[in-house]
Amino acid sequence: MIERDGPLDRAAFLAEIAPACAPVVLRGLCRDWPAARAAARSRQTLLACLETFDSGQVAEAFVGTAAIAGRYDYAADLDGFNFVREAMPLRDALARIDAAADAPESASVYVGSLPVERYLPGFEREHRLAALPDGAVRQHVWIGTASTVACHYDTFDNFACVVAGRRRFTLYPPDAIGDLYVGPIDFTMAGQPTSLAASAPPDDPRYPRFAAARARAIVVDLEPGDALYLPKLWWHSVEATAPFNMLVNFWWDAFAIGPDAPYTAMLLAMIAIAERPERERAAWRAYFDHYVFRTQGHPLAHLPEAKHGALGPLAQGNYGRIRAQVMKWLRGG
Repeated sequence: MIERDGPLDRAAFLAEIAPACAPVVLRGLCRDWPAARAAARSRQTLLACLETFDSGQVAEAFVGTAAIAGRYDYAADLDGFNFVREAMPLRDALARIDAAADAPESASVYVGSLPVERYLPGFEREHRLAALPDGAVRQHVWIGTASTVACHYDTFDNFACVVAGRRRFTLYPPDAIGDLYVGPIDFTMAGQPTSLAASAPPDDPRYPRFAAARARAIVVDLEPGDALYLPKLWWHSVEATAPFNMLVNFWWDAFAIGPDAPYTAMLLAMIAIAERPERERAAWRAYFDHYVFRTQGHPLAHLPEAKHGALGPLAQGNYGRIRAQVMKWLRGG
């Protein structure tokens, strides 16, 4: 696991970190943020800081009984969830989190993935990262008592910055997906599918392949002021281990050329290909490898670049050309 100390500018991020598509721990990256300095003084100082930005919006809080010990997950047999969702103004959620932090035997309370520009407008101007471009990055806040978020992946690249408390990330590489026993894609806790095996008791006989994933796990402990760069599609469970915890994260697509997301393409490929005969799927895999994954290099490397046509660089107008044709076909044209 790679670790870096100190500041990180955009040039260094793009040259030294992003191309590897691997997690990197960035010690002390956000220790000088106003919110981090407030948290270092006291929880009440941090809450007072947040109150100055509070827009009064209603948030959805996860609330769990003491029996779940802050482990938000499915109920038995995927029959619902082991927590409830309660809508309340953010200030009320923070007050409940504050009270529950002093009473670990009480219910756990957690608000997550709140867009900062909606809930804490102005906060983002004082809490930036030099490695990220302005305007293209979505900033979110996560605040709660001690809790565990089930193992999942995101379809965006992520900087996760600890403001208060401590976070433990358990990471699995994208190609561990087959050993993680992933749950439904359309019945989830917070939008993304989760690993059923990673939340199960050790050596659960229902998930024999999980042992292979567990052997590849990377455990990262973050203190206040630390950050984790987590590329898209890396699986991660997140434990907030202090009585009171706050994390700010930044989601964006480091390599996007246009508005179309790889996950959208995967879902379209799934309905177009997944239930075709095995031999036909194998044929399409060869074409995906050739044109999309380019396992043998550019598909027209044997021709001069001037003859590459729509397979030339996407940024030189070919993105729009191909997209227009795809949209025409999707409309039945």
